[in-house]
Amino acid sequence: MVNSSASSITGLELKYWRISAIAKAKLLGIEAGEVDWLLQRVTTLTKLDLRLESYQHRQDILSRKSLRELTQLWQQRLTARVPLQYLAGYTHWRDFDLKVSPDVLIPRPETEAIVDLALEAIASSPELATGTWVDLGTGSGAIALALAQVLPKSTIYATDVSHTALNIAKENAKMLDLEARIIFKQGSWWSPLEHLQGQVSGMVANPPYIPTYMIPQLQSEVSLHEPHLALDGGDDGLMCLKHLLETAPLYLRSGGIWLSEIMMGQSPRLVEMLANQGSYHQIQAFTDLAGSDRFVLGYRK
Repeated sequence: MVNSSASSITGLELKYWRISAIAKAKLLGIEAGEVDWLLQRVTTLTKLDLRLESYQHRQDILSRKSLRELTQLWQQRLTARVPLQYLAGYTHWRDFDLKVSPDVLIPRPETEAIVDLALEAIASSPELATGTWVDLGTGSGAIALALAQVLPKSTIYATDVSHTALNIAKENAKMLDLEARIIFKQGSWWSPLEHLQGQVSGMVANPPYIPTYMIPQLQSEVSLHEPHLALDGGDDGLMCLKHLLETAPLYLRSGGIWLSEIMMGQSPRLVEMLANQGSYHQIQAFTDLAGSDRFVLGYRK
């Protein structure tokens, strides 16, 4: 991520900056490893360089930030609890380095599994791999980009109500040379996709699912800095999920996949809602690597 307009910092300067930054982090209960995470993303230093401290005698370490700017960034982390990903402007997700800002939710590692679940779901229905797939509420574009990568013969649509978020998703697609594979549409959920009624092979979404009352109780990094538009799922957290399960049958083809991330504890209610809606069968809940229920999948009858 370091470009030709980067600053140059000496290894000795960076060594003392790192020592000071780690000491301040420990005092405030922030993991010391976050310092190295930030350095790996704004400088040319690798994880091994930092572990061995082999950089300290170098005279010209390239950095996207000057030492002063780096200090200002770290101060924001310490005092305002701004997430590291927003400070760096990038985060790693699956095989991608994605641009992020406070206008989009930071893609979580647990969300990576939703793409693998989609692939497993079509294993017995290979015709779905060549159809139309949609990522509703795309945010940074993470899920749409992953679908474009693993379903090379499919057409991928990505929607978001936020114009700013959609621009970031487009930038990520361009950066990853996947812009020709994804059709971006601004609008709420299915609203820009009326022409796809009855044609969609798979819907994948990571909608807002946090109950409104819980948002102030989340970590400061989330409650103060991540977009509430991407978090707030209404009184019970199920408002957006309910809308998606009610509207998707109009768009999904027979056998089409409905797949969404959820909050821990929501799967029994959501499985029941999908069953009661009447348009779905083979409804299943799936756990993440920590054993928490995290995803619900169903097939259009």
